[in-house]
Amino acid sequence: MRILGIDPGYAQTGWGVVESDGQHNRPVSFGVIKTSPTQPDCERIHFIAKSIGALALENKVTICGMEDIFFTKNVSSAIPVAKVIGACIHQLALLEIPVRLYSPPTIKSAVTGYGGAEKHQVQEMVRILLGFEKIPKPDHASDALAAALCLAVYDFAQIRMKL
Repeated sequence: MRILGIDPGYAQTGWGVVESDGQHNRPVSFGVIKTSPTQPDCERIHFIAKSIGALALENKVTICGMEDIFFTKNVSSAIPVAKVIGACIHQLALLEIPVRLYSPPTIKSAVTGYGGAEKHQVQEMVRILLGFEKIPKPDHASDALAAALCLAVYDFAQIRMKL
């Protein structure tokens, strides 16, 4: 199964593709989609969603695990990310690719065993679990790979029966 992990962001959206059989996980590709603050909001959101769709097709993705919004005190920064999440879900739905949303503590727990893990601990476990020599960079790409691993850990058996 090919899993697309997404760390949604307005300026940078991280993505990572992992091949999983439920026991073994192998990295396929990863990176970030960047937008410019000089672009109009709608163009930025559309560009991210369109890029996610193209990456899903290019990498023959069968399912997506995406980090959900974890409510913070700064609601104004969460709104653009929520729009990116919605646009990505819509784009993937058009491609008939199911999406699973996970809270940051759920992703941390799946990757490190502890929902309150620090960012560097998650990144180190992503490195170890996927066999990288160094932590994947940029950070948003590493976070996206963690979202893909979360889906592989929590939902693999359930999803495999449906596919």
